[in-house]
Amino acid sequence: MPPQKSNFLEKALERVGLLDARSVHEVVEQIVRQYKEQSKFLEMLFNTIRDGLVVVDEQGKIQYFNQTAKTLLGLPVEGVLNESAARFLPDLDWKLVAEVNWSERQDAFRFDLDIHYPKERFLQVEATPIDKESNSAPRIALIFHDATETRREKIEAVESEKLQVLTSLAASVAHEIGNPLNTLHLHLQLLEREMKKEKSSSIQKLRDYLRIAQGEIKRLDDIVRQFLQAIRPAKPKFQIDDLNQVVRETVKLMRPEIENRGLSAAVDLCKNPTKSLIDADQMKQVLVNLVKNAVQAMTRGGQLTIRTANKGDGIELSVEDTGTGISQEKINRIFEPYFTTKQQGAGLGLMIVHRIVKQHSGRILVEPANPCGTRFRIWLPSATKKQILLDSSMEEFDNFQSIKADPILNP
Repeated sequence: MPPQKSNFLEKALERVGLLDARSVHEVVEQIVRQYKEQSKFLEMLFNTIRDGLVVVDEQGKIQYFNQTAKTLLGLPVEGVLNESAARFLPDLDWKLVAEVNWSERQDAFRFDLDIHYPKERFLQVEATPIDKESNSAPRIALIFHDATETRREKIEAVESEKLQVLTSLAASVAHEIGNPLNTLHLHLQLLEREMKKEKSSSIQKLRDYLRIAQGEIKRLDDIVRQFLQAIRPAKPKFQIDDLNQVVRETVKLMRPEIENRGLSAAVDLCKNPTKSLIDADQMKQVLVNLVKNAVQAMTRGGQLTIRTANKGDGIELSVEDTGTGISQEKINRIFEPYFTTKQQGAGLGLMIVHRIVKQHSGRILVEPANPCGTRFRIWLPSATKKQILLDSSMEEFDNFQSIKADPILNP
């Protein structure tokens, strides 16, 4: 049985030789009307698709794009068609797409793409030829799927698994080491008390050894405390507070350590700071950790700079040092549990800092300072905006997510 004719156009073309001029004109009008209706339907259909669709010709010029592509890629309202796609998508490697041998390829060409405009997004891209059978180079349909949320969820799952491992290990370490440390510390104190009764040179050497032992025990005790903070995080007690006051109190607390190391500290606080909904004690803990890191990264003569500034719908806090800096590879791992750039670090301090910032619905960014050193920048939402973000932020905190998925500082 021959295939049934599928539309009006095919049937009309079979009889075109039998039609007079007027009938041909009516047929043409009906064909045009049908074409417009089909085009309108397809346009509506493509604009309901949640993935972005861009069609480019063999020269890489845009022939069509749907509404989702306009939103995802930040395409302007006019001046896009027949323009080079590379102009509007500088992050896409067009050479990679253009060099695909479509005549031999049996399936679509898939790749991942990170874009930075109009906002940071992770896209999964599928390139498919439209007219593969033509003799010339085919037009390419590029389908952009926004996988930002999916990648974030995967990172959250990985970080949650890391946290579970950390929790189990930390509980074991705290149990196994805590009690012996207390006993050692007590007996060293008793030993020091007895040694003070003697004044010989050999006793003085023993006192030096004793101080070293006490210092190491204190370091181990600090590690255990950090483990306990990591596995038993306290929920913040939020109240509207002044971040500038937190900075003043922390600098006053840390200034003796800063000056003893031969360093200087500059504090630049903004006037009329945006009030934020914070736990002042936990934010002080964040600042103490960052200041300690900065101080330990510098040699004598270095400078620590702490600034606050109103930014967007919140306030920004930055801690900058003039140390040797951190490589990009290490910056990418800086908030991971156990990762440290210090010889005697536990790799937990910055993880706790990151967790507290996320718990405050904030964002944190690590970047090189100018001309040298490292800068940590923390953004906290205003008290008004925080009330909107708090519920979702607390839910994210319960699952413990990583900043690397979304390290965007500016709101």
